[in-house]
Order: sequence, then structure tokens, then C-alpha cells
Amino acid sequence: MSIDLTGNSASGIAADLRTRIERGELAPGTPLPSVRAVAVDLGVNRNTVVAAYRQLAQAGLVEARGRGGTRIADRAAVAQEGYAPDTVLRDVGTGNPDPARIPDPTAALARSTRPVLYGEPVIDPGLEAWARRWMTDQLPQDDVRITVTSGASDAIERLLAQALQRDDAVALEDPCFLSALHTVRTGGYRAVPVAVDAEGMNVDGLRAALEAGVRAVICTPRAHNPTGASLSVERAAALRAVLEGHPYVLVIEDDHFSLLSRAPLHSVIGPAQRRWARIRSMSKFLGPDTCLAVTASDPDTADGLAVRLTPGTTWVSHILQRMTLALVTDDAVRADIEHAAEHYAARNAAFARALTERGLPTAPGDGLNLWVPLPAPAASVREELMRRGWLVREGDPFFLSPDHAGAFLRLTVHDLDDSSAAALADDMAVAAGTRRSSVRSGRIES
Repeated sequence: MSIDLTGNSASGIAADLRTRIERGELAPGTPLPSVRAVAVDLGVNRNTVVAAYRQLAQAGLVEARGRGGTRIADRAAVAQEGYAPDTVLRDVGTGNPDPARIPDPTAALARSTRPVLYGEPVIDPGLEAWARRWMTDQLPQDDVRITVTSGASDAIERLLAQALQRDDAVALEDPCFLSALHTVRTGGYRAVPVAVDAEGMNVDGLRAALEAGVRAVICTPRAHNPTGASLSVERAAALRAVLEGHPYVLVIEDDHFSLLSRAPLHSVIGPAQRRWARIRSMSKFLGPDTCLAVTASDPDTADGLAVRLTPGTTWVSHILQRMTLALVTDDAVRADIEHAAEHYAARNAAFARALTERGLPTAPGDGLNLWVPLPAPAASVREELMRRGWLVREGDPFFLSPDHAGAFLRLTVHDLDDSSAAALADDMAVAAGTRRSSVRSGRIES
């Protein structure tokens, strides 16, 4: 299909394409002409076309596929965390924390209402002081800067935008957290997969990605989503050694599970790294609606992040910042967070044992979810479980590599009672073909 574009500026070319997309003239998947071809046809600089395509990618209208070119994006809903809408099935694929284990913010909010006016510091001083103590373990520099953003995904998007240009390559774990994958793709960057095993990001995979020219690396040091893997001390040291030869690659460490994690932190940010950021979100232990994350970074990265915040939100609400500080410094709340961490770990471990006993060997890992390898195609297992009243999430959307080995489900089961957990384990064994009988075996004990 030939597309004759018009316009002599980036905004003009982008507007022409946007109009055609909105009118339905360009269907999802339609390839766009190469940047070089458009520049020649319109008599404009190549960078003008690059800027036009970047505008459309940031709006989610097109997606860059590296050597595969740029295509009209599928406007269907992108896979994300959360409950599936309009279903009567029991949803065990949500990725959500247990709402009963999220602290009540009412009292903390009542103490967080002092008016804040233009020109005041963008970070609440109390939160900044607490965050500095919390965030800086194992970091290589004394001059650590603290930034507050509207969640971890917001931080990742802005960190990449201040450091990268369209078509730059980003190393992502494979399988990958859905939000990070979506952020990289909509930003117009090229995702380079690095395999994950039981000890975290693969060393040879990272080395190959760096040799291929990635400009940023996003790594989850513990409670990797979806697999639950955490970096061992040996693996973290090996990754730091590989990164040492690439000091100006931006290393983003997404420690999303932080206070809830049962695994020790082993950082990939070494003393040779010049561009780095560690992000910790509040969403897992204070609830997704908290929409607040803290980033610790080197000064230059912090300055770039601040610039990216300026034309947008500029700052996160100080009411929210002070409420967060009141919660995380409350001894009773911290005890509740610790109890929640123990609950998630115990329930996941119990369910993993139940699946293993039923012929589906499963490691509990760390985090809110379980990553379950299957001996049968995930789609067929999912369909059988739907017939039995369960809605599960297949592993395929988490993978960057379309030819990944193995079939998986990612399950969120920590809020099931013993009877429901046993019923799901029995039904999964039948659906996966490891047990013929559909007789349910009773209870699961933590």
C-alpha cells in the first residue's frame, strides 16, 4: 500500500497521518514509508520525519519495530494489570495486592492538608529525608538525588525520554513486566530481550544486548514480574561486571516490591556506572491508587528527570507525599505491611506446593504472583479453566520473543481461601492433563 504524505514540518506530517488514522484510512498494522523515503518525497530533512513519527509514537498511534519499520498501532486495549471487565468468572490473573491488606490512609490524610503554593520545593522535605535513608543502600555514590513521580511507570517513561531518542534500543527482561514493555514500545524505542532465569537477568544476554548498542537497561533486582525471580548475589556481581564496561548506559533498577519482598536486594548498579536510577513504588504495599514512586539517581540523571517533569505534572501532590510519609513512618502500618508480606509469601508457597503435588512443578518465587510452567498449550489450559469458572492470564503477553520456549500462566492467588485454592489447583491439574479425575481434593494449608 502506497501512502502519499503531505506536510513540510514535523507537526504537519504528523497531523496528516493522524487525520488518516482517525478516519480509518490506515488500518492497524499498515507499514509507514521509511524515514528516508518520506524525506525525499517531501523535500524535508530526515530529522523532520523522525520527529513526526516520534510524535505519533508518543501518542500511541504508531509503533516502531526496529528493522521492521514503523507501523500503524493496534488501538485495541494493551494488556495491563488489573481485573478483567465484564466477566462472571473468578479472576485469578489480576496482579493486584489484597485490598484488605492495604493500610487505611484516613488518619494520615487528615494530617496532610497544609496548602502548598507555586514556588515551594517540589519534594516534601520530610519525605525526601526519609526516602534518602530508605533508597541509598548499596548505591555507588555519595551524591544521590531524590525525585518523586506519579508511580514507577511514570518514572521509567521520563527517565527514558530524558536519555534516549526514537529508535534507541532498551534492554528488557524477557519475559517482561507489562507496563515497562508498553512504555518502551509507545515511546518509540526498540526493545531488546534479555532472558530471565531463576537467578534473574541472564549475563550473556545482557552482554549481547550491550554489544548490540542498547542505550538503557531496565532490571528488576527482586520479585521479577511475572516470574518471581530475584537476583542472587553471584548473578548481581556478574551483571555489574558486564555493565562496568558501559558506564554511560542508563541502568534503571525497578525495585517495585521493596518493603514486601522476602528476598535480599542485590543491586546491579556498580561504582563505575555514571548514569543510573533506582525506583521504588508505593503501589504494592500502600495500594495502586497511591500513584507515587521515589527515584534515587545520579545528579545528571536527576536533572534530566526534573526537566522532563517540568512541562507536565511538575510535582506530585504534597498532600499525597505527606500522607505517604505519615504511613511509612507509622510503626503500626509498617507492622501491617510486614504481615502482608508474610501472607503473600505463605499463600503463594502453599499454592505452589499444591500444584507440584498435582504434577505441575511450580516454584513460589517472590512477589504477588505465581509463574506456572505448563505441559500443554496455555490457550487450551485457559479455555478449560474458563469452562470450570476461572479466568487466568496466559504468559504470552509478557514475552518479547515470539518464539519463546514453553507455555505459562501467571496467577494471582494470595486472596483465595483454602477451599477455593484447592479447587483451582485441582482444576488446573485436569486442564493441564496431569490428573484425569475432576474430583476436588479439599483444602490447602499454609
